[in-house]
Amino acid sequence: MKLLILNPNTSEDVTKMVEDAAAIAAAPDTEFVVRTAKWGLPYIATRAEATIAGHVILEMLAEEHADFDAGIIAAFGDPGLGGARELFDIPIIGISEAAMLTACMLGRRFSIITFSPALQPWYEECIASHGLSGRCASIRALDDPFSSVGNVQLEKEELLLRLANLAITEDGADVVIPAGTPLSGLARRLRDRIDVPVVDLIGSSVKQAELLVALKHRKALQGTFRRPAAKSSVGLSKRLAARFEHKDDGD
Repeated sequence: MKLLILNPNTSEDVTKMVEDAAAIAAAPDTEFVVRTAKWGLPYIATRAEATIAGHVILEMLAEEHADFDAGIIAAFGDPGLGGARELFDIPIIGISEAAMLTACMLGRRFSIITFSPALQPWYEECIASHGLSGRCASIRALDDPFSSVGNVQLEKEELLLRLANLAITEDGADVVIPAGTPLSGLARRLRDRIDVPVVDLIGSSVKQAELLVALKHRKALQGTFRRPAAKSSVGLSKRLAARFEHKDDGD
């Protein structure tokens, strides 16, 4: 089994965190490759940035999807997830959806902790789009500035731990999700200091991807995620344009 894990921001430090977390979670016979966006933003925190990241994701998948059994969008908020599921025949997993669905199997309500208040409106909309607003106890974010996105989890670990415990005691969370790809792997370090399950974004996504590949579901030919009719385009990369035009079916 081969997984393509896509970091749609340009931070190599974040890609390394994703790679380390995936290596811990992956089954012995699972191979994976982690790719970093070649263009875009250093991290994704707003709707506008997520829109750009969605385009990045489609371009990255168009370039490499044929060599893999599943793809993982390694950005909380799942930019480009719906479009990717329309266009490509392999299972596509968003790390926020995977983490939240995993949390729902561990408790009644989950809370999200993250590193910037700018992320909260987008995260609220992401949760609603997945139909899970009723299962979310709270979103708590740090107010303090951080020195770099690649170091934020180490720099702010104690404050993030405090947020997690407040989510439990004040918001009634049964499960905590450290959210944002720069927090990949933090769940593993915090789990023995938090009295409820802590879900890792990348770990849950890798395991969900392995499950979907093993189940061997067919690509939808009907329904809302069927592949769109062929359409020409202007200005897209050659591989993405071919995907829209149905000219890469032999890949």
